[in-house]
Amino acid sequence: MTASVQPNERPRLDGFLIIDKPVGPSSMKAVARVRWCAGRTKTGHAGTLDPLASGVLVLGLGKATKHLQTAMATDKVYETTIDLSGTTPTFDAEVEAQPVIIDTPPDRLAVEAVLDRFRGTIQQAPPAFSAMKVNGQRAYQLARKGEIADLPEREAHLHTLDLLDYQWPNVTLRIHCRKGFYVRALARDLGKALDTGGWCRSIRRTAVGPFTIEQATRLDDVPEVLRAEDLLTLEDVQAALAQAP
Repeated sequence: MTASVQPNERPRLDGFLIIDKPVGPSSMKAVARVRWCAGRTKTGHAGTLDPLASGVLVLGLGKATKHLQTAMATDKVYETTIDLSGTTPTFDAEVEAQPVIIDTPPDRLAVEAVLDRFRGTIQQAPPAFSAMKVNGQRAYQLARKGEIADLPEREAHLHTLDLLDYQWPNVTLRIHCRKGFYVRALARDLGKALDTGGWCRSIRRTAVGPFTIEQATRLDDVPEVLRAEDLLTLEDVQAALAQAP
């Protein structure tokens, strides 16, 4: 009978693991699960993915954690479906949407025309319910206590914004953006520009820099005992990041 491998007996793990995070768990819960599977190896992530968002979550283990800041600074790609018929305080599905009265729903040409305003470098106010820090506290913590309503605008950049589908009231978009862009803020601002509502029915991150959803392992499929062969090596990580925009 083979003895179980104790954490301190496992080979050192250094590399990246690309996770396809489902809707539900927080990024830190995903990190905790992978850390446990890696025998408590030091583990971190390259940028938070909201609990109600799914998709690419880049995790670094061991020596690879020093490359997480570089990965965090890379471009991101998202796909989102925005419902224009209502709104929520968080601009996502955390609470039930409240309908907005709309005399005439915009047609596809109107939506396409408004989307052009968001391409390139824009000024964007982060959602009040966001993880950014305000005076040392997370904005969403202050918002839930009613202590913050609006955050100041800051520069954001969209490389591309593609309209994948529009069937009233749902607009499906593909977004290629720089770090610091808020998809939920786009839903809010798109609704304002169209004189409609705007909240994200779904948000899915399909790429973080060079790391894509095609490389990702479903969180539920992460083996209980992670091995070096389950990870992208330090060499692969460095080579990929060297070519990332």
